[in-house]
Amino acid sequence: MSETFVLVTGAWHGGWAWRPTAEHLRAAGHRVFTPTLPGLHDGDDPTRLHLSDTVDAVVDLVERESLSDVTLVGHSWGGYVITGAAHRLASRLRKLVYWSAFVPAEGRPLYDEVPPPYQQLFDGQAQASGNNSVAMPFEVWQQAFINDADEPIQRLTHSLIVPQPMQYFTETVDPIDPATLGVPVSYVLSSEDIALPPGEFGWDRFAARLGVEPQAAPGSHEACFTRPAGLAEALIKA
Repeated sequence: MSETFVLVTGAWHGGWAWRPTAEHLRAAGHRVFTPTLPGLHDGDDPTRLHLSDTVDAVVDLVERESLSDVTLVGHSWGGYVITGAAHRLASRLRKLVYWSAFVPAEGRPLYDEVPPPYQQLFDGQAQASGNNSVAMPFEVWQQAFINDADEPIQRLTHSLIVPQPMQYFTETVDPIDPATLGVPVSYVLSSEDIALPPGEFGWDRFAARLGVEPQAAPGSHEACFTRPAGLAEALIKA
């Protein structure tokens, strides 16, 4: 059965990052939209943007295209975006899928959900940037985000990502209540994902926050590049 997917990227990514996965979804007969959110186009000025602008962009896309029965997928930081959008799009949604994603809690921005070394990294990058943005150091990308790729792929993908507005990490959205949203919710977790270290800050807590068991997908946090066929299959099954 054909579905309509709207795929929302994580921090530092544009919609282009979904292309390998989107091609597999389209080959299976599905319709796919992969927006690049405000602040994440090459050359965007991040200083006047807010997290709410990214939510508005997803809502505007779905309404402008008159989409219905949508599978809305959020990756990593994109969990904040799809959570904010879900409140306004519930009647248009088929399901809500978090892939290795943050699930917002009341009053807690992403900054509060990451280990102290990431907080220190974000603070230092934002202060040094001159425009309150956070760049991804190659060493962190290589070791924690795309650890299942060879170095040439790690370097190529790193060269394509853009700085993230810091306020996207410090602002928050109202959480969803899966019991009252009226939309099925699932959580997909990549098997080699160490972007958040296992333990207190691990990804499993977010599936538990939704009250669901995580469903496995192959690859690292960046399986959209390294294991797109397996990721597409997991998103279809979610």
